[in-house]
Amino acid sequence: MHNGNYMLMLHTHLPWVLHHGTSPHGVDWLNEAVAECYIPLLNVFNDLLDEGIQANVTLDISPVLAEQVEHPDFKKIFLDYCDEKISAARKDREDFKSWCYDPHQIYLTEFWEDWFAKRKQDFIGKYNESIMGAFAELQDKGAVELMTCGATHGYFPLLGYDKSINLQLNAAKANYKKYFHKEPRGIWLPECAYRPAYNWQSHIPVNPFHHKNFRNGVESLLSKHEIDYFVTDQKLYEDAKPIGVFDKERKFFNSVLSPYYEHIPGNFEINPLNLYLVSSGDINSGYAAAFSRHRDLSMLVWSGEIGYPGEPDYLDFHKKHLNSMLRYWRVTDNKADMAYKTLYHPDWIWDKIDMQTNHFIHHIENSVNYFKNVTGKQASLTTPFDTELFGHWWFEGPEFLRSLIRGLHHSPYVKMVKASEQLDELRPQEVISLPEGSWGENNNHDVWMNEDNKWTWEDIYNSELRLNNIFEKIDLNSINKTTERVLLQTLREMMLMHSSDWQFLIHTKSAKDYAEQRFFFHYSDFHQLCDFAGKTIAGDKLSVEEEKTLSLIEKRDSIFPELKLEWWSD
Repeated sequence: MHNGNYMLMLHTHLPWVLHHGTSPHGVDWLNEAVAECYIPLLNVFNDLLDEGIQANVTLDISPVLAEQVEHPDFKKIFLDYCDEKISAARKDREDFKSWCYDPHQIYLTEFWEDWFAKRKQDFIGKYNESIMGAFAELQDKGAVELMTCGATHGYFPLLGYDKSINLQLNAAKANYKKYFHKEPRGIWLPECAYRPAYNWQSHIPVNPFHHKNFRNGVESLLSKHEIDYFVTDQKLYEDAKPIGVFDKERKFFNSVLSPYYEHIPGNFEINPLNLYLVSSGDINSGYAAAFSRHRDLSMLVWSGEIGYPGEPDYLDFHKKHLNSMLRYWRVTDNKADMAYKTLYHPDWIWDKIDMQTNHFIHHIENSVNYFKNVTGKQASLTTPFDTELFGHWWFEGPEFLRSLIRGLHHSPYVKMVKASEQLDELRPQEVISLPEGSWGENNNHDVWMNEDNKWTWEDIYNSELRLNNIFEKIDLNSINKTTERVLLQTLREMMLMHSSDWQFLIHTKSAKDYAEQRFFFHYSDFHQLCDFAGKTIAGDKLSVEEEKTLSLIEKRDSIFPELKLEWWSD
């Protein structure tokens, strides 16, 4: 009765916010994610393991996030954050009592005090103040699979040089090995953004990038770095074209008329329930498998309007008590004004979670069974999400996943498996070419390249060009220690400038001022460091003030200590 496998994929990422502000924008983003998402999910995965159930979730933790949660400064910051929330709940309780508030709202202050006290104790007692260590242990036990991601979440298709992409990938692999002691097999491409091979030119007229220049597809770069698979969007699958097939001996045939090739009629077989290898046409340039998002099923979980998170009895994300910023209200009606939200009842959620997970499992089974009945092939169904959906945006999300994983464990039709397990089991033979795109609005680059944020790309391209010019003039084997130190920090600042989060936040206007400020800071530091490099390459010493500036930048953006200059390469 087993007709296919289900892959739940989670993308775990935040930009570098450590040492760059606290609230409302800054390190509190990190505190919230750890308290509301990462620790609750770790609890769910470990609880299930105690029941004899492997979660079999595939997730990435972006290297830039990994560096933050393991930074020595973060441990005290997070514990202080929990203490502040506990104190805020106690203060609310005193206020609510003196103001003669509803007894249930007074109870909710006790709920939050207890909740944050437990997250603090989990962090210290269960996970030894190491989020990465906790996930590594789960992977070692076979409960989850961990992918990697672009090191600082650079938007691959728009970066000016493949050297920038290689830098992101080299740093990502080294970071992964540092925390997990093995090589990653899969990657979450930042924003699921993909570019095939073609004569590329920049979208804006910046020399020399506006001149057409052949560049390999992203899959070729992944293959070069021995990464087997990535995640893409259903729309890219729908617009894909078949280009060939491997036979059982892995000999490639590029004709659909080959006797080894099952011709793909229209878009019927190129759909999110099949697994394909991706190439831009030249199979010798490398290829990688692509897991496609199943759009309709994903929206059931993702959408706050038509999906499960919009359930009236769930905790409302937006309404917060002004003094403590704690949330005391339920969704009530997702179109209602904040004034009409009613109080949250934690005990009202459990039957809703049961109904929703049963509903979701039913749709997974139906989709898989139909595909198997029609095609005779084992289905490969994938739903990728941002990890922060589960716990932060949707407070009940971790419990939904607990119920979902437990339910699928008993399904006669569908198994929940890790991505590499599915890849090894199916060993896909058919090869397709994907169009350029992302999982963003309009499935193209509009979110990250538009009238509001295209100025960032002009600065990025000019910075890439300046850095490349410096590297072309030096011999890495003969530079002095100060120049090496300066150039390593220059690479860090450029990588932090690359973060796609800045363009996203500018476009959505959710933290526009913060994103613009952060981009400018990294841009300014980058060019100041380039000036320092020019000085030390010429044989001059940095002044006392310049040494102090360099040390301050290194301390503020202390990321990827394993970084190597040779990672800037074709």
